[in-house]
Amino acid sequence: MKLVFAGTPEVAVPALDALIASDRHEVAAVVTRPDAPAGRGRHLVACPVAQRAEEAGIEVLKPVKPGEESFLARLREIAPDCCPVVAYGALLPRTALDIPAHGWVNLHFSLLPAWRGAAPVQHAVLAGDEVTGASTFLIEEGLDSGPVYGVLTENVRPTDTSGDLLTRLAFAGSGLLSATMDGIEDGTLKAVPQPAEGVTYAPKIKVEDARIDWSVPALRVDRGVRGCAPAPGAWTVFRGERLKVMSVGLVPEVKNLGPGELSVTKNAAYSGTGSHAVELLWVQPQGKKPMKGADWARGVRIGAGERLGA
Repeated sequence: MKLVFAGTPEVAVPALDALIASDRHEVAAVVTRPDAPAGRGRHLVACPVAQRAEEAGIEVLKPVKPGEESFLARLREIAPDCCPVVAYGALLPRTALDIPAHGWVNLHFSLLPAWRGAAPVQHAVLAGDEVTGASTFLIEEGLDSGPVYGVLTENVRPTDTSGDLLTRLAFAGSGLLSATMDGIEDGTLKAVPQPAEGVTYAPKIKVEDARIDWSVPALRVDRGVRGCAPAPGAWTVFRGERLKVMSVGLVPEVKNLGPGELSVTKNAAYSGTGSHAVELLWVQPQGKKPMKGADWARGVRIGAGERLGA
């Protein structure tokens, strides 16, 4: 089939690579978000998908909005059979959805109908899901509500950050998306409506959502830190300044600390929670580089009764 691939961030690149490598399909063009300012100089930089497409000599389309007539006209000229999508980042209007014969097929990183929305992997980690996965589905105008072509499952490991899990799903999902394109071309795959039960939503995690509540149990603190890593990054406040908490360890044997209360030994720094303590493994003070929690604690010289989050 002739394909137009839509995607933007690094997580979409494995799927694009899989389709480029396919001997059954032609990636005629790629649709991405417009170049965005990055780095200290805030110069405009092409997104990872655009860079990969340019390396492969594939036409790149960067509409500000996918409803623009100039973009729709070019899409009609290309006349794709199908448009596979991975983390494109913009809502597709009906005028765009109707152009490819087989529609737009999205690779979504959850087992639909669970975790519809922008941050399914983060919410799976935050919720303590033991199993998640990826789904390919036909895009409709609703939020991730279209009928499903295929799924794969992936275990959530106890130490997974959302970044770890998303990386695995991106590579596993690239094979699922490629197989979905094959099945659509063969006519052997039929999209099945999602069940009405089990719908959950995964809105984008904002910076303010990532603030640590030290009064909740240690397990939830750990999930919150892992679920917000690498972005937007879990954080707390110490002496009026923001402290990013990059990773923690569960230490159920330390139970005598109140929420946010700090304790420092020769080799470790601990914070109390609503249950037992967690060890501060890696932190990043405001304006500084990441460092081991024990090194940070020794450097700031924790005073008696000082707490995180105050």
